[in-house]
Amino acid sequence: MTNPTRIGRFQISRELGRGSLGSVYLGHDPVLGRDLAIKTFRADVGDINRLRYEDHFIQEARAMGSLAHPHIVTIYEASIDKGNSYVAMELLDGQELNRLLEQGRRFTPDEAASICWKIADALSHAHGRGVIHRDIKPANIFMIKDDQPKLVDFGIARAPKPADAQQSGNEENAAAGGAKNRWAHTLSRPDRLLGTPNYMSPEQAQNKAVDARSDIYSLGVVMYEMLVGVLPFHAPNDKLLLQQVIGKTPVPPHRLDPAIPAALSRIVMTAMNKRPDRRYPDAGAMALDLKRYLIRMRRARRRMKIPVSALDTEGASGSPGLASRLGRKTALSIGLGMALLAVAMAATAILK
Repeated sequence: MTNPTRIGRFQISRELGRGSLGSVYLGHDPVLGRDLAIKTFRADVGDINRLRYEDHFIQEARAMGSLAHPHIVTIYEASIDKGNSYVAMELLDGQELNRLLEQGRRFTPDEAASICWKIADALSHAHGRGVIHRDIKPANIFMIKDDQPKLVDFGIARAPKPADAQQSGNEENAAAGGAKNRWAHTLSRPDRLLGTPNYMSPEQAQNKAVDARSDIYSLGVVMYEMLVGVLPFHAPNDKLLLQQVIGKTPVPPHRLDPAIPAALSRIVMTAMNKRPDRRYPDAGAMALDLKRYLIRMRRARRRMKIPVSALDTEGASGSPGLASRLGRKTALSIGLGMALLAVAMAATAILK
């Protein structure tokens, strides 16, 4: 299949990538004189549901176009050209977070907290405007220079519930929404679920109503993976994996790696609570908690000049760390007192 030379008013240079839902091309806007990325929609869902999916694709893209945030990719245009849906968006220079993880990149606790704080703030902006992502995962977090994240693909993987198979009597429609529409809110095919269930919230895995707190859970999973280098659940097939997502509590990150501060581990576990009402009430609250953590840790490191992990991690035997035993304020006071004592001793030596 040859690449198009033009989509809408945009000139196409080459294909940048291809996925299960379409392709991404390098485009050029001759009117504004800038390069951009053109994402097209292509899904093997049959003629009956194609118009519904395309309509949803455009609606979601236009909703995303209403967002203006430094950590959300900018959408310039969403339209249909010669029967093909497309979205024109900001051209990003970097790579997806999942590629970095696949290459073995391990993020420090501060790096993971900083990146996820920015994503949580971006989600807070989107949620406040009625836009839910529904597909938070490393592949949808694009890392540009200086480890700055950009959130992409808002809601593109989610689609309206397909027409009821029994009413239509159409075999292809039954395949798209089959098993009593078990995956009715996710683009699917008879043989597999598009995307991965690793980052699904428990309510998504059970096909329950999804709200903004589902994004919070998924971001918690991303942060978990960034911190420890592995996903919280593992199973030989999707069915067993989703059962774990629904019913199994993961091992807290700081128990897998003692270098991870327990305070940061608690943020992850709060975001990943099985019950939506026990997670952060909104993404803004999670962002605030991460920001406070970063400020607290950086102040502690400057004042006490000891590893951050020593402040708030559990000992090898499971015993509380310094901050847990004494309380953070007490520990900081001791560190400050020691510094003042050292200054006083130095002054005394000079006077003598």
